[in-house]
Amino acid sequence: MTPTKINIEELIALCISGNQSAQLEVYNRYYKAMYNTAFRIVKNSFEAEDIMQDSFLMAFTKLDSLKDKSIFGSWLKRIVINNSIYHYRKHSKQKEIPLDDMLYKVEDSTSGFDSDYEFTNLRAQQVVETLKTLKDNYKIALTLNLIEGYDYEEIGEILNISQSNCRTTISRAKESLRQKLMITAEA
Repeated sequence: MTPTKINIEELIALCISGNQSAQLEVYNRYYKAMYNTAFRIVKNSFEAEDIMQDSFLMAFTKLDSLKDKSIFGSWLKRIVINNSIYHYRKHSKQKEIPLDDMLYKVEDSTSGFDSDYEFTNLRAQQVVETLKTLKDNYKIALTLNLIEGYDYEEIGEILNISQSNCRTTISRAKESLRQKLMITAEA
């Protein structure tokens, strides 16, 4: 088997038949993206790794239920997001977690770059820091919409809310973020 020449449908068929090298190839194709998706939600490297691996195991055991093999990547991503949100909610109920641990850490890497890059990087840091101050449902909805690229219908399904409620939540989250950014810009 030449891993780079086999399309995903063929790989999935091999995985269903129990071919472990096909499973490894599927894992190698998707693990980085799935880890990053989990990390954006749980904000902990070890937990993201566990969620990613559990999601792969779940996906491999439920491959028979996937009707259209060509959408495997988005199906797997949905599993990772659902597991990450479940994990996030479960742990946020059990203990208080500082906001700094819940959102992205933007490294300070301004040395050696031109002033446009420094300004853009500074602005991105401000947006991320301001995003930390939003309510949890706003943070999750904006992350899924703006960073992960999910549409309202998909986010509604993931968060178990109606599509119109999702649209309203994202609209309010964006407005809240805009207002907070304007306040910090004025200060």
